[in-house]
Amino acid sequence: MARRNSGEEGGDSGSSGWSIPAWLDWVITIAIGIAVMLVVRAFVAEPFLIPSGSMLETIQKDDRVLGEKVSYRFTKPSRGDVVTFRDPERADTTLIKRVIATEGQSVNLVDGDVYVDGERLDEPYVLGKPTEPIVSRYSALLDAPISYPFTVPSGCVWVMGDNRTNSLDSRYFGSIPTDSVTSRAVVIFWPPSDFATL
Repeated sequence: MARRNSGEEGGDSGSSGWSIPAWLDWVITIAIGIAVMLVVRAFVAEPFLIPSGSMLETIQKDDRVLGEKVSYRFTKPSRGDVVTFRDPERADTTLIKRVIATEGQSVNLVDGDVYVDGERLDEPYVLGKPTEPIVSRYSALLDAPISYPFTVPSGCVWVMGDNRTNSLDSRYFGSIPTDSVTSRAVVIFWPPSDFATL
């Protein structure tokens, strides 16, 4: 025997209940998607467009890099990490450089080479370019050009671009606070021809 419609039994209208309009469903879906994207960007990972050649040849101008934001919630930046951070002179600008020394370490520049705590660094990523002090100009944040050897203060790191002859970095603005570091760059994802892990 066929089951009768519930509307016939109870005398109700037979309505299946209220459902949201299709357009509202789309709006809610898009809003949730945007919220998830913003949360991921703020706390997990963020893409960056590289506008300059200060990290050549490791990162090319106009490459797109992904920076992850999770690991530095549990650890501090370490030597060799490629990091993004707030520009000390313009907080609305993000820079990308390589960590060369961490708090308490001594940085010295001698005959084009970098020494940390008296040991010469092996830096294949600079492709033989010399690392010289920047004495012709310095950031307005400083009273005078950086003098060497320089001891990195507590809670700070010393950063430099791989393109040592064309990078304004800690030689120009001094060490940066670790709490200004926004991510650790992990991969160049665009263009495909430049794809590489960092």
